[in-house]
Amino acid sequence: MKEKKYYIYILVNRKYGTLYVGVTNSLIRRVSEHKAKDIKGFTKRHNVDQLMYYEIYGNAGQALHREKQLKKWHRSWKIALIEKENHNWDDLYYLLIKH
Repeated sequence: MKEKKYYIYILVNRKYGTLYVGVTNSLIRRVSEHKAKDIKGFTKRHNVDQLMYYEIYGNAGQALHREKQLKKWHRSWKIALIEKENHNWDDLYYLLIKH
């Protein structure tokens, strides 16, 4: 049986721009929905669709806990997290769909 994966992710609209933290069980599908503007609300209004950071978890509870934790973080901490792992601010979505 294939192990279920859950993801927390951070999207931006541009470098140092608007940040969004989310959780999903299908990262490629979810980011593609953001890019297509299929999801009404904050990300569509602010054109937030570039994947800058993500983490993978083995269960939903852990992923939801981490999402809530990151949502409480100061903006500067989230930017530091992005820059530690993705210092060029590359849209990681395009790396994911290549594999």
